[in-house]
Amino acid sequence: MDESLRALDDIVRAGKARYVGCSNYFAYQIARALGRSEYIGLARFECVQPRYNLLFRQVERELFPLCAEEGLGVIPYNPIAGGLLSGKHRREAGPMPGTRFTHPTAGARYRDRYWRERELETVEALRPLATEAGMSMTQMAVAWVLENPIVTAPIVGASRPEQLDDALAAVDKGLDESLKARLDELTREYRWGDNIR
Repeated sequence: MDESLRALDDIVRAGKARYVGCSNYFAYQIARALGRSEYIGLARFECVQPRYNLLFRQVERELFPLCAEEGLGVIPYNPIAGGLLSGKHRREAGPMPGTRFTHPTAGARYRDRYWRERELETVEALRPLATEAGMSMTQMAVAWVLENPIVTAPIVGASRPEQLDDALAAVDKGLDESLKARLDELTREYRWGDNIR
């Protein structure tokens, strides 16, 4: 850890970066890095990049409270679960061609993460909530991530411009308290577990 932190500190001191952060660290790893940075007098992590969405909420338990206490920016990736929360995939049809779920190198990882019975059932339960709210599934999923006050900004991927338009519309839509509460309750089980990626 010290060697990595010193290398990052060198980059900051050389003016090649203003701030440094990490991705996919457990909360204890970040706490340790912050402590070591403070003790040695090195540039510290200023932001974290965890996976976070309605189907992966484990980071709410320890990582997010740490980030709030330490003033770390939170820039989550996968807010629409690799596209599963977009609503375009149907269990009976299997993963759509040309998506992350069928990608030659990343496809297996995304199928392992999300293409499971429990997650597919949750997506089906989310569909009527999006319809009722007058939102697309993507808008609802991204708006839910944005509703968490610890989130600085989610990382949204798009392979076509219209996909980006749909995700960006979530900024203006927001969620009312009732819908947020229903989404939180429906996906509460995804807060438990130890997988960080």
